[in-house]
Amino acid sequence: MHREIEQAVTLLEKNDPGAIEQALELLQGAVFSFSMKVCGQREDAEDTMQEVLVKALPYLPKFESPRALLVWLYKVAKNRCLMSRRRSKFAPKQNLSLDELMPNREELASLAKGGPVNPETLAIRSQQAKRLRVAIQELPPQYRIILVLRDMEGLSDDEVGDITGLRPGNVRVRLHRARLFVRQKLAQQNGKRGTAGRKPIQPSQQAVEKEKRHPASCKSLFAQLSHYLDGQLDDSMCEQLERHLDGCEQCKAFLDNLESTVHLLQQTPADALAKPSAARVRRNLMKRYHELSRQWKGKNP
Repeated sequence: MHREIEQAVTLLEKNDPGAIEQALELLQGAVFSFSMKVCGQREDAEDTMQEVLVKALPYLPKFESPRALLVWLYKVAKNRCLMSRRRSKFAPKQNLSLDELMPNREELASLAKGGPVNPETLAIRSQQAKRLRVAIQELPPQYRIILVLRDMEGLSDDEVGDITGLRPGNVRVRLHRARLFVRQKLAQQNGKRGTAGRKPIQPSQQAVEKEKRHPASCKSLFAQLSHYLDGQLDDSMCEQLERHLDGCEQCKAFLDNLESTVHLLQQTPADALAKPSAARVRRNLMKRYHELSRQWKGKNP
């Protein structure tokens, strides 16, 4: 759970104008950071942040639980972002197929030849922040929200479920496919799959292309890789997957590649809100908060 949200709730409990302003500053940063990752446009993110906090003002004194405040803020921000976001012309169809996100034999072989990921490699990949943002924005909305909340905001499956209304099992399915999609996009951008300029597959090529798909013995385990990375596999399935990895360098390389993608997502720095803009919005919020306070006191003399 965000430390900023916990700190904001503590400050709000003091019911002091200075503490209230500090709390609003923390909430501004949290909502804006989330909104930037979802919206992808600074103007949309700033509008979302302001609208969400204006809506939150009447309820702020009532939030005693950081989790309750976090879920409320993110739920409102999520809805607002999805309504205002400028759609990417590159966005794919709404539902991602697990089979389409799996690598073929050619890519598996290429990954295996590349060797294990090391800290220096991750340092180089960390410079791909712009490419990573592009890949995230190309995700269909229902997958992008899950990826941002879970990997980039660090929320739990249960918290993501509370915000999205999804069961934890559905959260896990969408998270895995979103991770695979981003991994695939980064691989394409890095030229690992050699897809640039590839001609459309002709009917006569279908059989040949099918043979290039990953082996059936590997495919059955691909759906479990995110569970494995997150430590959510039961002991029996975990042992089965690890036995397969011990004998399959290609799958081991693919898992390594997926893990590095998740690492990039988790390490992506938050976008900072411009201080002049933030200060101006906060002044307006404080003015509105004082108006509401007078109304509350009038109702409860």
